[in-house]
Amino acid sequence: MSKILTIVMLVHLIACQSLAQSGSEILLFDLKIKKNKITISNPKNITNHPGYDNQPGFNRTEPVLYYSSFNDDGRSDIKAFNYETNTTESFTQTSEREYSPTHTPDGEYLSCIIQRDNGAQDLGKFPLAGGDPYTIIDNLIVGYHVWADNSHLAMFILGEPSTLHYLRLPTKEDTVLAQNIGRSLHQIPGERAISFIQKSSATNWEIKKLDTESMVISTIAPTLTGREDICWTPDGKIISSDGTKLFVFDPKKGKSWKEITLAGGTDMLKGVTRLAVNAKGDRLAVVVAE
Repeated sequence: MSKILTIVMLVHLIACQSLAQSGSEILLFDLKIKKNKITISNPKNITNHPGYDNQPGFNRTEPVLYYSSFNDDGRSDIKAFNYETNTTESFTQTSEREYSPTHTPDGEYLSCIIQRDNGAQDLGKFPLAGGDPYTIIDNLIVGYHVWADNSHLAMFILGEPSTLHYLRLPTKEDTVLAQNIGRSLHQIPGERAISFIQKSSATNWEIKKLDTESMVISTIAPTLTGREDICWTPDGKIISSDGTKLFVFDPKKGKSWKEITLAGGTDMLKGVTRLAVNAKGDRLAVVVAE
C-alpha cells in the first residue's frame, strides 16, 4: 500500500471519528405531494439519542427506515425504525462500523460501508433475513454508493480528489467518470440514471445526471449555495436544505428552488444535512443537529 493511500485512509478515519462526536438526530415528517404542491408536517424525532444518528435510508417496500447510530463504544451500527409500529431494532451489532445503509434493488439485502479497524472502508451487504455479510468491494476506499440495478452501482471513492466510479459487477469493470464529487448519490426515479454532485470549484456546485445506458453526463441544476445533500421524490422533484429551511426544485420545469412551507416543526430544523424520501412518497427523513 502506498504512503499516499495510507495517509488518505487515516485522514478519513479521523474525520469519521470527529463526525461521530457531533451529535445528530433524525426527524421523520409526513409528506404529501400533489402536482406542484408539497406539504410537510407532523415532525417526529425518531432517534432521540445522544450522539451520532445519521445517514437515513428507507426500505423499498416496508415501513422501515434504516440509519447509522453510534453505540456507547463509539462504533456505528445500523438500526431499523418501523414507522407504523414506532419501534426501533438493531439490524447490525458488529465489532466494526457500518455506514450508509441502502436497500438493494433485489430487496434481499442491506448494503453498507463497512469501516474496518485497519482503516479500510469496504462495501458489503447483509441479508435482510439474517446471516453473515458479503463483501462486494475490498480494494477501494468506498465513501458512499448507490445501486443502478442489481448488477451495477456508482460509488464515491475517497482520495485526492474524490472520484465517481461506475462498477459493472458481472465483469468487474470499474470506470472513473468524474472527479471532485459530493457525497450525495441517488437513483433518479423513473429513469435509468443516477444523480451526483459535481464540485467544479469552491462556489460552483451542480447536480449532475449520469445516464446509465448511454453513460452520458448532463447538468440538472445548481445546488443551493454550498449544499451537497439532496433527495428525490417519486415524481421526480429534488428536495434540499440551506441548513434551516427546506426547498424543492422541479427539473421538468427547470426554474429556481422554491421554499417548502412546513406545517409545524420549523424550530427543529437546525444544521440540516442528509435527507431521504420513501418509495411511496409519504415520508421524509431529515438529519438535524442535536
